[in-house]
Amino acid sequence: MLIFISGLASANDSDKEIKALIEHFNKKGKDIKPLLEDSRFGLIENITGKFKRAVEIKIEGIEDYKKVINFDRKKGKAAEFMRTYAAELEKAESDYGIPKTVIVGIIGVESEFGKYRGSYNPFNAYVSMYVEGYRKKWALAQLEELLEFAEDHKLDIMEMESSYAGAMSYAQFIPWSLNRWFVGGDLYDMPSNIYSVANYLSHYKEVTGSLEKSILRYNPSSMYQQAVLALAQEAEVHATSGE
Repeated sequence: MLIFISGLASANDSDKEIKALIEHFNKKGKDIKPLLEDSRFGLIENITGKFKRAVEIKIEGIEDYKKVINFDRKKGKAAEFMRTYAAELEKAESDYGIPKTVIVGIIGVESEFGKYRGSYNPFNAYVSMYVEGYRKKWALAQLEELLEFAEDHKLDIMEMESSYAGAMSYAQFIPWSLNRWFVGGDLYDMPSNIYSVANYLSHYKEVTGSLEKSILRYNPSSMYQQAVLALAQEAEVHATSGE
Protein backbone atom coordinates (compact mmCIF):
# COMPACT_ATOMS: atom_id res chain seq x y z
CA MET A 1 0.00 0.00 0.00
CA LEU A 2 1.70 3.18 -1.19
CA ILE A 3 0.47 6.23 0.66
CA PHE A 4 3.53 8.46 0.61
CA ILE A 5 3.22 11.92 -0.91
CA SER A 6 6.50 13.56 -1.85
CA GLY A 7 7.48 16.35 0.51
CA LEU A 8 5.14 15.27 3.31
CA ALA A 9 7.49 13.06 5.30
CA SER A 10 9.81 10.14 4.63
CA ALA A 11 8.08 7.10 3.18
CA ASN A 12 9.20 5.03 6.16
CA ASP A 13 7.76 7.53 8.65
CA SER A 14 4.45 7.68 6.77
CA ASP A 15 4.18 3.90 6.55
CA LYS A 16 5.01 3.57 10.24
CA GLU A 17 2.22 5.96 11.23
CA ILE A 18 -0.28 4.31 8.89
CA LYS A 19 0.54 0.88 10.32
CA ALA A 20 0.04 2.24 13.85
CA LEU A 21 -3.32 3.65 12.77
CA ILE A 22 -4.40 0.32 11.27
CA GLU A 23 -3.36 -1.52 14.45
CA HIS A 24 -5.23 0.97 16.62
CA PHE A 25 -8.49 0.40 14.79
CA ASN A 26 -7.96 -3.35 14.52
CA LYS A 27 -7.92 -3.45 18.32
CA LYS A 28 -11.28 -1.72 18.25
CA GLY A 29 -12.66 -4.25 15.77
CA LYS A 30 -12.56 -1.88 12.80
CA ASP A 31 -10.71 -2.52 9.57
CA ILE A 32 -9.70 0.74 7.91
CA LYS A 33 -7.49 -0.87 5.25
CA PRO A 34 -10.22 -0.66 2.59
CA LEU A 35 -10.43 3.09 3.14
CA LEU A 36 -6.66 3.52 2.93
CA GLU A 37 -6.58 1.45 -0.26
CA ASP A 38 -9.47 3.37 -1.83
CA SER A 39 -8.43 5.33 -4.92
CA ARG A 40 -9.97 8.43 -3.33
CA PHE A 41 -7.64 8.28 -0.34
CA GLY A 42 -4.68 10.62 -0.31
CA LEU A 43 -2.66 12.45 2.29
CA ILE A 44 -2.99 16.21 2.24
CA GLU A 45 0.49 17.56 1.71
CA ASN A 46 1.78 19.74 4.56
CA ILE A 47 -1.54 19.96 6.36
CA THR A 48 0.33 21.32 9.38
CA GLY A 49 1.34 24.29 7.27
CA LYS A 50 -2.28 25.02 6.40
CA PHE A 51 -3.12 25.36 10.08
CA LYS A 52 -0.06 27.48 10.79
CA ARG A 53 -0.75 29.84 7.89
CA ALA A 54 -4.31 30.36 9.11
CA VAL A 55 -3.01 31.29 12.57
CA GLU A 56 -0.35 33.59 11.15
CA ILE A 57 -2.78 35.76 9.17
CA LYS A 58 -2.46 39.17 10.77
CA ILE A 59 -5.83 40.68 11.61
CA GLU A 60 -6.01 44.03 13.34
CA GLY A 61 -9.44 44.50 14.83
CA ILE A 62 -12.97 43.47 13.98
CA GLU A 63 -13.25 45.53 10.80
CA ASP A 64 -10.18 43.81 9.37
CA TYR A 65 -11.65 40.45 10.40
CA LYS A 66 -14.90 41.27 8.64
CA LYS A 67 -13.03 41.99 5.43
CA VAL A 68 -11.22 38.66 5.64
CA ILE A 69 -14.49 36.73 5.99
CA ASN A 70 -16.36 38.81 3.37
CA PHE A 71 -18.81 40.06 5.97
CA ASP A 72 -20.57 42.52 3.63
CA ARG A 73 -21.36 39.76 1.15
CA LYS A 74 -22.70 37.55 3.92
CA LYS A 75 -24.72 40.47 5.28
CA GLY A 76 -26.34 40.94 1.89
CA LYS A 77 -27.59 37.35 1.91
CA ALA A 78 -29.03 37.31 5.43
CA ALA A 79 -32.50 38.62 4.57
CA GLU A 80 -33.08 36.10 1.78
CA PHE A 81 -31.92 33.26 4.01
CA MET A 82 -34.33 34.34 6.75
CA ARG A 83 -37.22 34.48 4.30
CA THR A 84 -36.40 31.11 2.76
CA TYR A 85 -36.10 29.30 6.09
CA ALA A 86 -38.50 31.36 8.17
CA ALA A 87 -40.48 28.36 9.45
CA GLU A 88 -37.40 26.34 10.35
CA LEU A 89 -35.75 29.25 12.12
CA GLU A 90 -38.90 29.92 14.15
CA LYS A 91 -39.07 26.26 15.13
CA ALA A 92 -35.40 26.18 16.12
CA GLU A 93 -35.83 29.29 18.25
CA SER A 94 -38.92 27.81 19.90
CA ASP A 95 -37.49 24.32 20.47
CA TYR A 96 -33.99 25.25 21.60
CA GLY A 97 -34.35 28.75 23.02
CA ILE A 98 -31.71 30.24 20.72
CA PRO A 99 -32.52 33.47 18.84
CA LYS A 100 -33.04 32.72 15.17
CA THR A 101 -30.85 35.66 14.24
CA VAL A 102 -27.87 34.12 16.06
CA ILE A 103 -28.43 30.87 14.18
CA VAL A 104 -28.38 32.93 10.99
CA GLY A 105 -25.16 34.58 12.18
CA ILE A 106 -23.42 31.24 12.73
CA ILE A 107 -24.44 29.68 9.41
CA GLY A 108 -23.63 32.90 7.60
CA VAL A 109 -20.13 33.17 9.01
CA GLU A 110 -19.38 29.45 8.77
CA SER A 111 -20.54 28.69 5.22
CA GLU A 112 -22.10 31.84 3.78
CA PHE A 113 -25.55 30.26 4.13
CA GLY A 114 -24.61 27.01 2.45
CA LYS A 115 -22.36 28.31 -0.30
CA TYR A 116 -19.34 26.41 1.00
CA ARG A 117 -19.26 22.67 1.63
CA GLY A 118 -15.50 22.20 1.77
CA SER A 119 -13.11 20.88 -0.87
CA TYR A 120 -11.39 18.20 1.21
CA ASN A 121 -12.32 14.79 2.56
CA PRO A 122 -12.50 14.45 6.37
CA PHE A 123 -10.93 10.98 6.46
CA ASN A 124 -8.01 12.21 4.39
CA ALA A 125 -7.72 15.30 6.57
CA TYR A 126 -7.59 13.49 9.92
CA VAL A 127 -5.27 10.74 8.67
CA SER A 128 -2.96 13.46 7.33
CA MET A 129 -2.94 15.22 10.70
CA TYR A 130 -2.16 11.93 12.42
CA VAL A 131 0.66 11.04 10.04
CA GLU A 132 2.26 14.49 10.33
CA GLY A 133 1.85 14.51 14.10
CA TYR A 134 -0.30 17.62 14.14
CA ARG A 135 -2.70 17.40 17.11
CA LYS A 136 -2.22 13.66 16.77
CA LYS A 137 -4.37 12.46 19.68
CA TRP A 138 -7.16 14.85 18.71
CA ALA A 139 -7.03 13.71 15.07
CA LEU A 140 -7.24 10.07 16.17
CA ALA A 141 -10.25 10.84 18.35
CA GLN A 142 -11.94 12.59 15.42
CA LEU A 143 -11.27 9.60 13.16
CA GLU A 144 -13.02 7.36 15.67
CA GLU A 145 -15.97 9.74 15.78
CA LEU A 146 -16.04 10.03 11.98
CA LEU A 147 -16.17 6.27 11.50
CA GLU A 148 -19.00 6.08 14.04
CA PHE A 149 -21.02 8.82 12.34
CA ALA A 150 -20.54 7.34 8.88
CA GLU A 151 -21.50 3.87 10.09
CA ASP A 152 -24.58 5.08 11.98
CA HIS A 153 -25.82 7.07 8.96
CA LYS A 154 -24.66 4.56 6.31
CA LEU A 155 -22.43 7.11 4.59
CA ASP A 156 -19.50 6.53 2.27
CA ILE A 157 -16.70 8.25 4.18
CA MET A 158 -14.69 8.87 1.03
CA GLU A 159 -17.61 10.81 -0.46
CA MET A 160 -17.88 13.11 2.53
CA GLU A 161 -16.69 16.72 2.19
CA SER A 162 -14.98 18.96 4.70
CA SER A 163 -12.61 21.83 5.26
CA TYR A 164 -8.89 20.97 5.50
CA ALA A 165 -9.51 20.93 9.26
CA GLY A 166 -12.12 18.19 8.86
CA ALA A 167 -15.18 20.35 9.66
CA MET A 168 -18.36 19.32 7.85
CA SER A 169 -21.81 20.50 6.85
CA TYR A 170 -23.01 24.09 6.56
CA ALA A 171 -22.68 24.28 10.33
CA GLN A 172 -19.01 23.20 10.08
CA PHE A 173 -19.09 20.54 12.78
CA ILE A 174 -16.16 18.29 13.57
CA PRO A 175 -17.09 14.58 13.94
CA TRP A 176 -17.24 14.78 17.74
CA SER A 177 -19.87 17.52 17.46
CA LEU A 178 -21.75 15.71 14.70
CA ASN A 179 -22.26 12.69 16.92
CA ARG A 180 -23.62 14.79 19.76
CA TRP A 181 -25.55 17.67 18.27
CA PHE A 182 -26.28 17.10 14.60
CA VAL A 183 -30.02 16.72 14.07
CA GLY A 184 -30.87 14.37 11.23
CA GLY A 185 -28.73 12.34 8.86
CA ASP A 186 -28.26 14.53 5.79
CA LEU A 187 -25.27 16.80 6.32
CA TYR A 188 -26.41 19.11 3.54
CA ASP A 189 -30.03 19.49 4.49
CA MET A 190 -30.26 23.14 5.56
CA PRO A 191 -33.12 22.68 8.08
CA SER A 192 -31.01 19.98 9.78
CA ASN A 193 -28.12 22.42 9.96
CA ILE A 194 -30.36 25.10 11.43
CA TYR A 195 -31.63 22.77 14.15
CA SER A 196 -28.11 21.45 14.79
CA VAL A 197 -26.64 24.90 15.35
CA ALA A 198 -29.47 25.66 17.75
CA ASN A 199 -28.96 22.33 19.51
CA TYR A 200 -25.23 23.00 19.92
CA LEU A 201 -25.64 26.56 21.19
CA SER A 202 -28.43 25.51 23.53
CA HIS A 203 -26.16 22.93 25.16
CA TYR A 204 -23.29 25.34 25.63
CA LYS A 205 -25.54 28.15 26.74
CA GLU A 206 -26.58 25.90 29.60
CA VAL A 207 -22.96 24.93 30.30
CA THR A 208 -21.53 28.46 30.17
CA GLY A 209 -24.51 30.43 31.39
CA SER A 210 -24.73 32.80 28.44
CA LEU A 211 -25.44 32.90 24.73
CA GLU A 212 -22.32 34.97 24.06
CA LYS A 213 -20.08 32.41 25.74
CA SER A 214 -21.76 29.57 23.86
CA ILE A 215 -20.68 31.21 20.59
CA LEU A 216 -17.09 31.12 21.84
CA ARG A 217 -17.43 27.34 22.15
CA TYR A 218 -18.05 27.30 18.42
CA ASN A 219 -14.85 29.27 17.86
CA PRO A 220 -12.79 30.67 20.75
CA SER A 221 -12.00 33.89 18.88
CA SER A 222 -13.52 37.09 20.25
CA MET A 223 -13.53 38.53 16.73
CA TYR A 224 -15.45 35.49 15.49
CA GLN A 225 -17.96 36.06 18.28
CA GLN A 226 -18.28 39.73 17.34
CA ALA A 227 -18.77 38.88 13.67
CA VAL A 228 -21.51 36.35 14.46
CA LEU A 229 -23.31 38.83 16.69
CA ALA A 230 -22.91 41.61 14.12
CA LEU A 231 -24.40 39.41 11.42
CA ALA A 232 -27.18 38.42 13.81
CA GLN A 233 -27.88 42.12 14.35
CA GLU A 234 -28.11 42.66 10.59
CA ALA A 235 -30.53 39.74 10.39
CA GLU A 236 -32.60 41.30 13.20
CA VAL A 237 -32.86 44.55 11.25
CA HIS A 238 -34.17 42.67 8.23
CA ALA A 239 -36.59 40.66 10.36
CA THR A 240 -37.93 43.79 12.03
CA SER A 241 -38.25 45.81 8.83
CA GLY A 242 -39.79 42.93 6.91
CA GLU A 243 -37.31 43.32 4.04
